[in-house]
Amino acid sequence: MLEKQIIDIHLEEAMQMGGSVSLGEGLVLTDDVAVGPVYDGPKRINYIIMALCQRGEARYTIDTRQQSVRQGDLLFVSERHIVDSYQMSPDFKCQCIMVSTEFYHSFVLNVKNVSSLLLFSTKNPVVKLTEAEIQTYGNYYTSIRDKIVADHPYRTEVVKAMLLAMFYDMSGVIWRVEQHPRNSPSRAEAIFADFIKLLEANFRSERRVGWYANQLQISPKYMSEVVKLISKRTPNDWIDHYVVLELRVLLKNSTKTIKEITEELHFPNQSFLGKYFKEHVGVSPSEFRRSK
Repeated sequence: MLEKQIIDIHLEEAMQMGGSVSLGEGLVLTDDVAVGPVYDGPKRINYIIMALCQRGEARYTIDTRQQSVRQGDLLFVSERHIVDSYQMSPDFKCQCIMVSTEFYHSFVLNVKNVSSLLLFSTKNPVVKLTEAEIQTYGNYYTSIRDKIVADHPYRTEVVKAMLLAMFYDMSGVIWRVEQHPRNSPSRAEAIFADFIKLLEANFRSERRVGWYANQLQISPKYMSEVVKLISKRTPNDWIDHYVVLELRVLLKNSTKTIKEITEELHFPNQSFLGKYFKEHVGVSPSEFRRSK
């Protein structure tokens, strides 16, 4: 039996969905996911998906785990996870928001916004919403969609602010669900969650995989295997992810000098920081700070 080929899907493909509206190459909204490119076999999603099912039903797998979405369910898919065996009823309809990780990083204010959604979506890819939560999501979806198509000189800035407000507002769902966990996390999920919490607290000064493994009292090899299994990324990927995000935030949202940022994140010197940032972002810290 031939092994299925995994196809990487990027936000450009999502822009082809019926009824979609987009803001540049970073944000797509659609309420008709049935119309768009169809691929046989597993798909690696390279963006963040949040969608509210309005009617009908969809079934799919995330990393081989079966999921089912029905009316009133909110689904999450974070980047790099593999979706397969997708089926939907003829009447399926949802309000779908798709965000590139680059665009997401442009409006989040700190790393906690990233880790809370990441950990939650890993444990709870589908959540049943209350009537009030359904109304809240729908209001944001409609308002953001209207603003995307509006002729407004600060459209991008307004949309980013609305998305940030929505993510904060919908964090109430995270809080509600986590107060009443349905299932205890697996050993691997617990290790991954502990790693992310440690990383969130220490990445500014500690970037060695071995240090985190030692704090968790497991071997670096075992921790790497578990983190890759749960998140499809290595511990080094996550460490770089957090450091680069913090650099972006500090460069865009603070008046700190590059020298001060270098010291705050414990880089050996400004030259090292500059090379590191350019390797991961493609431009120097100064160029990034000057860009819109």
